This record gives sequence, C-alpha cells and structure tokens, in this order.
Amino acid sequence: MIKLLQTLSRVLSGYASLFVIAAALVTFFYPSIFQWVSGNAQTVILGAIMLTMGLTLSTQDFKIVLSRPWDIFIGACAQFIIMPSVAYLLTKVFHLPVEIALGILLVGCCPGGVSSNIMSFLCHGDVAFSVGMTCASTMLAPVVTPMLLVWTAGQSVDIDAVGMFKNILIVTILPVSLGTLLNYYLSKKPVFGTVKTLMPGVSVICLAMIVGGVVSTIHEDLVRGGLMLFLWIFVVVLCHNTLGYLIGFFVGKLFRFSLPKKRTISIEVGMQNAGLATNLASNFFMATYPLAVVPCAISCVWHSISGAILAGIFSAYDRLRGVKYDK
Repeated sequence: MIKLLQTLSRVLSGYASLFVIAAALVTFFYPSIFQWVSGNAQTVILGAIMLTMGLTLSTQDFKIVLSRPWDIFIGACAQFIIMPSVAYLLTKVFHLPVEIALGILLVGCCPGGVSSNIMSFLCHGDVAFSVGMTCASTMLAPVVTPMLLVWTAGQSVDIDAVGMFKNILIVTILPVSLGTLLNYYLSKKPVFGTVKTLMPGVSVICLAMIVGGVVSTIHEDLVRGGLMLFLWIFVVVLCHNTLGYLIGFFVGKLFRFSLPKKRTISIEVGMQNAGLATNLASNFFMATYPLAVVPCAISCVWHSISGAILAGIFSAYDRLRGVKYDK
C-alpha cells in the first residue's frame, strides 16, 4: 500500500500542472465539487502546502542563508523589487480595472513559489541557492508583502496590512516552522522518511483543491466575462511571469553569477507563491473585488507550467551544446 501511495505521489508531482488544470476544468463544469474550499478551509489547505515545504528543510538549509548572505540578499531584493514593479507597470500598460490589477499586484508582492526548488534541480541550477532564496523570501513575506501591496495598490484599494501580516504568519511561517522542527527531531525515524516521500503528492492535491475552490467561487463571474476575460487576464499573467524570468536572469548576469545561479535566480524571481496570493485575495478582497482572485488562480496553474517549460529549455540547451560547468 505504501509503495502504491509513493508511486502516486511521484506521478502527481511529475504531472502537477496537468492535474491542477484538470481540477480547474472539472470544477468549471461542476462548480459544486470544491465549494467547501473557502475561508478557513482554504487557509488550512494552504498551511498544509507550506508544512510540506517545511518538512523538506533542515538546519543545513538555514546555514546556507547565513553562509551566502550576499547571494541571498541580491536574490531577495530581486524578488521583491522586480515582480511588484513589473506587476505595477503591467496594470498601467494594460489599463487594468481595479480588481484585476489588484490580483496581479497580489501575485507580484508575494514570495517565491514552493516548487521553484524542484525546477532549479531539474535544470541543473544551484539548488542550495534556490532553497536559501525561498527560505528568505518566505520569512520576509509577513512584513514585506503587505507593505509592498500598500505601496502599489493602497491609493486605489483599502489594504488591511495588519490583517495580512497575521494571515501570512499563520499560513506560511507557522507551518514551515512546524515542518522544519518535525524534520529536525524525527528525520532519523524510518516512518518519518516514508511520510516525507508522500508529501509532494499531498502538496499537489492541496494546490488543486485551492484552485478548484477559487474556480467554484468565481464561476459566475467567469461565465459572465466569457473567454475574452480569461484570455485578457492570462496574457497579463504570461507577461508578468515571463518578464520575471528574463529580468531575473539579467540580474544574475549583472552580478556575474555562474550559469547555475543565473538559472536559479531567474526561476526564483519568475515563480511566485500564487497559492498565497489566492488565499489573500479570497480572505481580504472577495466581498468587494471578487475578480481579484482570478489572476491569482491563473498564476497558480501557469507558473507551474512555465517553470517546467523553462527548466526543460535550460536542460535541452545543455544537451545540445554539451555544456559542462561547476557550481
């Protein structure tokens, strides 16, 4: 039975994007399936995702942050300067209405995505640097994300910065800390090692439920807006994500990073924790700006797809050129 579950977990993590897309499509036609995924239920599910991240972290990962402060500082600055700035510019270029703009800004102001470490590994990036960046941006998120949102959207929307601080603390820092502590004290137990192998699949299922819950909640708005609304928002999400990858890579080039580190900072900057953005949009803006959650939900799906595509491009480049390098 355990081997079956482990195989299922590997399949789900390997085809995460397809599984999340399938959940979104099924929910669009049968919106009642995930209607229960809202409010506290959504917060608990996102907390479970962050817990799985914590279970992968060890004291060695935090030593990385301390041993490479300059790299991590550059990465964190790039993360929290590039993506909010690009999001803000896109809201102006596309003349987005307030609620759509709010969703894009939410994604831009969030920390790096939890699956970015996997993508860095797949493209022969600097995985230690990736883990360090993810840790740093996640730890900074309770303070930095609300602050950035006030700066970028505060003139148009009333932002509950204190409420967001508490929410991000609950759904990110606490579960990540709990997972890290469990990993520290139980890592040598065989049963715990088995449980950890199931966590990637659990994380994918939780992400699919969050996306399904969002689609269920905004189903009527999507139907009224039609295909053009979806395509319009998707183009903005695509531009935001792609520019994040490109500018992130350029930052690595600017600071003369090695090729693996350039790839890593590109992926770390471009891939956002859109699940957290979705949770914030649902908890703080759903009543007043229901469509704000749409860019967040689309980003949940697209960032996973684009990250896998980019990792594949980097790997294909290595195969074609026979590139060999040292980290």
